[in-house]
Amino acid sequence: MHTVVERELELGLVLSPERSIPVPARLRYRTDDPYAVHVTFHIGSDAPVSWTFARELLVEGVFRPCGDGDVRVWPTKPAGRSLVCIALDSPDGQALLEAPAPAVSAWLERTLRVVPPGSEQRHLGLDKGLNALFAMASGDELRPGGPWPVDEAPEPGA
Repeated sequence: MHTVVERELELGLVLSPERSIPVPARLRYRTDDPYAVHVTFHIGSDAPVSWTFARELLVEGVFRPCGDGDVRVWPTKPAGRSLVCIALDSPDGQALLEAPAPAVSAWLERTLRVVPPGSEQRHLGLDKGLNALFAMASGDELRPGGPWPVDEAPEPGA
């Protein structure tokens, strides 16, 4: 079983330095995908737009500019309002979004309590998957010819 930490909030899609429009969004963090954050934007189209990127990028971006390429994050404080800017770049276009820093920080804090930094690997379930593979492999050794079906056995010396 895994834990999900979600937060609905309204972001501002920046159209120009003087104008932005509200965009409802959902921040989602899942312990079965512990390195990532998922953001879904409800932009009035047939399907919402989703982005997935590193939780570490968002954590760092609350304090200082970071990221390059498709996702960049940085803090800003226009007119005394604490915001986190998120710039997204895709083949379909670019978007600059502003999120209220206190709401993003509070949500991130909840994710960090659920999975502290450095403990992400324990939540991946790699040991369980490897144990299942080893169990399958040990069962394969019982078949004549090893793990391959008789008609697919590797050539000698391969």
